[in-house]
Amino acid sequence: MDGGGRLAKPLKRARLSDPKGSKGDGARGHMRAGRQRRHRLRRFADTTAKYTGPMGRIVHRTVTFMADVRIPRFASVGLTVLVVGGAAAYGTVAGGHLSIVTDQLAAMRDGTANFAGFNIASVALTGQKQISREDVLTAAGITGRTSLLFLDAEAARKQLKANPWIAEATILKLYPDRLQIGITERQAFALWQKNGELSVIAEDGSVLEPFVARRFTGLPLVVGAGAQERAREILTLLGHYPELSKSITAAVLVAQRRWNLRMKSGIDVRLPETDVETAIATLVDLDREKKILSRDITGIDLRLPDRVTVRLSDDAAQAREDALKAKTKKKGGAA
Repeated sequence: MDGGGRLAKPLKRARLSDPKGSKGDGARGHMRAGRQRRHRLRRFADTTAKYTGPMGRIVHRTVTFMADVRIPRFASVGLTVLVVGGAAAYGTVAGGHLSIVTDQLAAMRDGTANFAGFNIASVALTGQKQISREDVLTAAGITGRTSLLFLDAEAARKQLKANPWIAEATILKLYPDRLQIGITERQAFALWQKNGELSVIAEDGSVLEPFVARRFTGLPLVVGAGAQERAREILTLLGHYPELSKSITAAVLVAQRRWNLRMKSGIDVRLPETDVETAIATLVDLDREKKILSRDITGIDLRLPDRVTVRLSDDAAQAREDALKAKTKKKGGAA
């Protein structure tokens, strides 16, 4: 206040301009601050002119541009909001909270849609045998809070097909509150052993699950690296000879090139790399005519097309040796 008890300055905000068009105090202060800012930036631009390299040139051009730009009076408020918002977004991403924020926003969105009557009241599910209803809904990402309106059917279908048991899936949204899911399951085809671990596999070689359920104990067994991908090949051939298949414990892939058959009697049958079906037919004929799989042997080699090699067991080999010695003595005595 002055000596007369009056305010030194008016309480009202200074006008940008008076009615006649002359500049007010506020406008003059803003212009003065702008000139000072541009002056400082020009001085800094002179410094950045010494920078070398691509990044140096980018910095110099950016500072020079900012020195020549006239910022409106209230742009600082917008810039402040932009900086604060950007900092919040950066903190969310850098702090690993993006998924939490996204989930919360999705929950709010679904809650609003459910309140409007687009909640999923019923789910009709068909085609599942090996996997449970709960597993199907979980795989599709469907919970009690999911709204039909915002359910991404294509994304849910892809999530279902990520389950190894599910070969194909269809999802149909029936507004306002019904959902239909149809799945086609892969069939358990064989057991696959690798490095001592057993898995259930489908016909195309897909690993369905670790072998823990007893309902899969009757499946044929293939062994070795890569055997899961070629199981259909050997098991289809053996399927033509059901009696032989009953006598087989496992089909073993050797060096990912050819198969050995491990028989329940302990005999190993070595099959060739090519023309496997002919070799299997030869084995069946030998067993039918000479009962070769019932003899005291440990191996049958069918890798050569013009001969069959049989490896005797130790006891059989010793018995054969003794028989030959006895035969030799008898011939010597008769002489």
